[in-house]
Order: sequence, then C-alpha cells, then structure tokens
Amino acid sequence: MLTMGAHSETVVPASVLAPDEHGLQAALDALARGGLVGMPTETVYGLAGDAYDPDAVARIFAAKGRPADNPLIVHLADPEELGRVAAQVTPLARRLAATFWPGPLTLVVEAAASVPTITRAGLDTVAVRLPDHPVAATLLERTPRPLAAPSANRSGRPSPTRAEHVATELGDAVALVLDGGPCPVGVESTVVDVRGTRPVVLREGSVTREQLGIEGTRQAGEDQRSPGTRYRHYAPAYPVVLVARGGMGAAVAALTPEERTSTGVVAGRSTVDALPPGVRVIAGYTDEVDLARGLYGALRSAEDAGVTRLLVEAVAERGVGRAVMDRLRRAAAPH
Repeated sequence: MLTMGAHSETVVPASVLAPDEHGLQAALDALARGGLVGMPTETVYGLAGDAYDPDAVARIFAAKGRPADNPLIVHLADPEELGRVAAQVTPLARRLAATFWPGPLTLVVEAAASVPTITRAGLDTVAVRLPDHPVAATLLERTPRPLAAPSANRSGRPSPTRAEHVATELGDAVALVLDGGPCPVGVESTVVDVRGTRPVVLREGSVTREQLGIEGTRQAGEDQRSPGTRYRHYAPAYPVVLVARGGMGAAVAALTPEERTSTGVVAGRSTVDALPPGVRVIAGYTDEVDLARGLYGALRSAEDAGVTRLLVEAVAERGVGRAVMDRLRRAAAPH
C-alpha cells in the first residue's frame, strides 16, 4: 500500500455530499439546471455536466480553464447507448466495449450529429466510456442524457482522486461533489481509437496494451482526438524531477543540507527504507499499480507540504507503469 507523509489540511469551500438518496437527488437537480457536479469514477473524479447541453459543457471548459480544442469524454450508463453518440459503431468498438465496459477504457468513435460540437471540440469524433464506479453508475442511470466529465481539476493540474481535491480546487464552480471515496485506479482511462479494424492507443491508462493484445502506437496527428494528450498536464506548483530506478540514493546524497530540507521524495518502499534520516518522504509505493493509485494524491501532498521540488523514482514501463511514466514525464516537463 502506498503510504503518505503528513500534509497540511485545507478548508473545503464546496459542498461535499454522501452519495445517499439526498446527495444523489441534489446532484440530479443541479445537473438538470445545467450545473456541474463532482462525480467519482474508478479512475479519477470527473467534472460532470449534461453532454447534450452546450451551456453546461461551456461551464465545464470555463471551470477548468480548458482549451476549447481539447475534447471531453462522454460517460454512458449502458453499452447500448454507444449507438446514440456514435454515427458508426465498428465491430472493433463493440468487441472492446463488451470486453472492458464498465471500466477504464475510452473509445474514440465517429460522432453522431446529435453530439454538440462543443462537447467534441469541433472534431468529427467523440470519446466515450462506461465508468466502473457505483456512484457514477447510479447517477448516469438516473440522468436522462449522457454526462460529459473530464477530470475535475483546473486544466494542467494533477487530477483529483478524492472528493476534497475537487472541492478545494474548483470551489463554487461546482454545485457539489459526491464523495465516493478514493479512486481505486488513480490514473485516467486508456483512450483507444476504434474507427478502424485495429485499435490505436492514443493515451495510456490502466487497461494495458497487453490486455488489448496490441503493440500499436499513436498515429501522426491523432493525439488531438484524445483528451489529455495535447497540452501539459498533471503539473504541481513545484518542479518534478524523474530519477532512474535505483538512482534515488545518489540523487538524495547530492543534495545540499538546505536542499534536503525542502525537497520531497516519492520512491519504492525498499528505496525509502534505505534513505538517510531527515529526508522528506512524501510517499512510498510497493509497485507501479500502487503508485498509479496514489500518484496524484502524492503530488498534491507534496504541494501541501511546501516542497520546492519533488524527486520521483521511475517505475518499470510495463502494464499500468506506462501510464504512470507518461503522467510523470508530463509533470516533469518544463513550465
């Protein structure tokens, strides 16, 4: 289990409600009015609004400060709804939906004309998925239309994996946040273009290439069809430095006494246990799955702790480790 260091508490300005009947009805009422709701999913918390209401979708972009050419993911309640948002459902799309839905797999399909242009960022495609979280499933089942729900954070910031992350970051931009507990996966969904006969991975996630049975790579010009690939993402307020596996001891030893007091460390448990006293350990992880689950929380904890930079030990690029390293490279990119 990934273990966290202590971090400062913050005031929660937005309403956080339990996902009981009262909370669900309040969320449904807000959505019906064109408002936005923080919705837990198995990957990260989503900023949900009516996918077919252009005004609600515009509020999503405004709340996040999200570029208008960055498409949203439309969340469905039932696999049969895929035909509602897609102009064409390929055999590949049907096969992957049958295999991985509900779950952290987003399919990029040719968009039906009924999907608002703003929701698909002006593209002729739309990204869709069926989340595997009981709160999201219940909310979607009780809404008359699908929900657009990108990650519920300011654009470019670490994605939220707890209700309090949404409440403190977005404040009154959301009507309320439904508290579904910590997200069990912790990184965004895998995005796959399924318009052809072979899947093309546009964004790495917890549904791995091994599970999909492919070794495909992004095609030139295709990144724009996937949320979370065209802009710098997952960036905290301090520099993130990637350290090669096995290199954390040397990286810490190279720090001056002053640097050691202000530098945080995220590393494997065996590495953490071998570090000298006084090192500011933000989190220790057991493997790449554990780091995926706790990565964004660790980035936020380091920010709360006031570190001036964060050293993060790399994980093997296998399975979900590819998604973790993708996010870490984006976080470590120059401001």
